[in-house]
Amino acid sequence: MRPIQTAKILRIHISESDRFEGKPLYEAIVAKCRELKIAGASVFLGLEGYGETAEMHKAHLVRSDRPVVITIIDTAENIERLVPVAAEMMDTGLMAVSEVQMIRVERAGG
Repeated sequence: MRPIQTAKILRIHISESDRFEGKPLYEAIVAKCRELKIAGASVFLGLEGYGETAEMHKAHLVRSDRPVVITIIDTAENIERLVPVAAEMMDTGLMAVSEVQMIRVERAGG
């Protein structure tokens, strides 16, 4: 186990139906993270939620518009570099940045 490091966590709140250049926005943001050599990103699909407009986001019979949260943890510098890039890709959404204590766990040979 490596020592505890101070890092930043970026949470991007969007909808499943959001798009960027014809593909799902969450896929485009994760691809951009890989391109920018961000340490890691995970996408979480919510069952139901709403934002500022109070419009409910959930699965429907005809279409699916569930809430999506992309969680990204990296150094403060890399998160600060990513925020304007991700914001440029979004039409609507919310980004939240917090300081975290990061612990990398790596087992040799396993």
